[in-house]
Amino acid sequence: MPHIEQIPVETATGLLRKLFDAAIARAGRVWHIVHVMSQNPRALDTSMKLYGALMFGASPLTRWQREMLAVVTSKANDCFY
Repeated sequence: MPHIEQIPVETATGLLRKLFDAAIARAGRVWHIVHVMSQNPRALDTSMKLYGALMFGASPLTRWQREMLAVVTSKANDCFY
């Protein structure tokens, strides 16, 4: 598996610090899927906004159905979060 250098949470500044702080407030930690994007805070910010729209925005799917689709997709792709 390739190695992607990540900016440590303790040294993050600016937008990245804001995004890390939001992640910690939301989940109690910075998950790997978030941390791996630390080299590009603008891409991370956009990714989190897309996630929010997909998971919490208006949809014919319930929140439960969306979560289940995410779990099944992750399992099918051998992703471990």
